[in-house]
Amino acid sequence: MSKSTDIAELFNQYVMNTYAPSATLISGHGCKVRNPDGMTYLDFSAGIAVLNVGHCHPKVVTAIQEQAATLMHCSNLYYNANQALLAQRLSKLSLSGKCFFANSGAEANEAMIKLARLWGSEKGKFEIITMQNSFHGRTLATVAATGQTKVQDGFDPLPVGFVHAVFNNLDSVKAAVNERTVAIMVEAVQGEGGVLPAEESFMVGVRKLCDQKGLLMLCDEIQCGMGRTGKWFGWQHYPVKPDAFTLAKSLGGGFPIGALVATTDLADKFTPGKHASTFGGNPLACAAALAVIEAIEEESMLKSAAEHGKLLVAGLNGFVDQYAQVQAVRGLGMMIGMVVEGSAKEVVDACRDMGLLCCTAGEHVVRLLPPLNVSESDLEEAMEMIGDALEQLFGDEEE
Repeated sequence: MSKSTDIAELFNQYVMNTYAPSATLISGHGCKVRNPDGMTYLDFSAGIAVLNVGHCHPKVVTAIQEQAATLMHCSNLYYNANQALLAQRLSKLSLSGKCFFANSGAEANEAMIKLARLWGSEKGKFEIITMQNSFHGRTLATVAATGQTKVQDGFDPLPVGFVHAVFNNLDSVKAAVNERTVAIMVEAVQGEGGVLPAEESFMVGVRKLCDQKGLLMLCDEIQCGMGRTGKWFGWQHYPVKPDAFTLAKSLGGGFPIGALVATTDLADKFTPGKHASTFGGNPLACAAALAVIEAIEEESMLKSAAEHGKLLVAGLNGFVDQYAQVQAVRGLGMMIGMVVEGSAKEVVDACRDMGLLCCTAGEHVVRLLPPLNVSESDLEEAMEMIGDALEQLFGDEEE
């Protein structure tokens, strides 16, 4: 029996059945990960868009080691320098506002939802318009905000205060606005919803609608933030600025941290006692995040994500021409979806057998999320593996 099998059996015996793991990993560096039996994979899932700077980036490792030996946690009853410095960096990169720190994307979105409701409470406004096929988290409130029934089934009654409009359909959003509406919440790229970028006219229209109706524009940047799309934040691809946005996943380079960034006027609605997080923004998490920002800047990863993303899209479009079952390629930067006829999971499984880890985004989209600093040689190797997987699945049908 292999070591991977031993670990899987132990996992299945003692861990709640909320996941369906497909491989066992024990180490990683850059784009490569290894299982306990010596198998090496190219990782183009990157912890589902968490490892934007790759596995065990030296700057992040050093920052965590040094901070762990100094001060890991002190609670938010006291100032800590790393939190202040991280807030400053994120503010200057975006809205010139203020930050609240949590531990995950769902928590960051909960904070944004609460802040929006607090902002609208005096006028009796609380309802947030979100999009069909969106994904905002697994807490009850963020499940209610998510526009996918598959993540909501079995959890009724869900919290009220959310209505769902059609993504990239401004008329649908306009029709959802009423006297209770406080905000419109969007993803610049719907990740779990199929790697679908927002159209510029839609984002501009949402911002204009918010300005006209006195609403907040909120952006969920959990998956598409921190350089994933070739810019620091996905909304920066459009000539708009939100009133607030959220970060998590790649912010800590693998260490859990979430953030809410808001304009100063909106942020100041939060006062002591209105919201809190025991672990949020602790010195260790903030040290990791500061190292991530430094690595992205020093290694020009935004430029790399944009350029290498185009190479990957071009390569994948070759499979669109080659196989009828490969229908389209879409995305921004290093956030790419390959739309297939039939089961995306079958393609993901075949890629894993070839030595490439990727994931799905719904039933028909293969999601590719390489680290931003992926090398061209690793891209070429990944393309060969994808080609082999597609040939195995679809080659005979094309003859």
